[in-house]
Amino acid sequence: MGNKYNPYGVEERRSRPRTETNFFRVMLALNVIGWLALVVTLVLFHFARPDFISGVQEYWGIEGDTGWSAEYVKAMQIMLQVCLLVSLVSIVMRARRSRRQGDQFGFNLFVLASIAVISLITLATTMGAAT
Repeated sequence: MGNKYNPYGVEERRSRPRTETNFFRVMLALNVIGWLALVVTLVLFHFARPDFISGVQEYWGIEGDTGWSAEYVKAMQIMLQVCLLVSLVSIVMRARRSRRQGDQFGFNLFVLASIAVISLITLATTMGAAT
């Protein structure tokens, strides 16, 4: 089975490695789902934003979409809420599970939650003023 002691010199009492537990797999899946939700939000942002009207297009009279797409903005908002919910659930699960000094804290979940909160606030203030 290998070394029975962790780096802190305390005997390891876990019967199997933490990476083989169902709890770890669920947390990993939630983490991946949260980051994929953020990537989907970025794709939705690409389709939601107005078209860039260059000087040549304006000169030739070619029209483009100058407003935000309401459907994509609503989908972005839903995906950001999903992203925030998943990251907060993962943070709470990790906080309840991690009690040892050597356990990882999951800084990426705080980054994900921060990005989602800032994006939702920005979306609410800018789109609320535009409509």
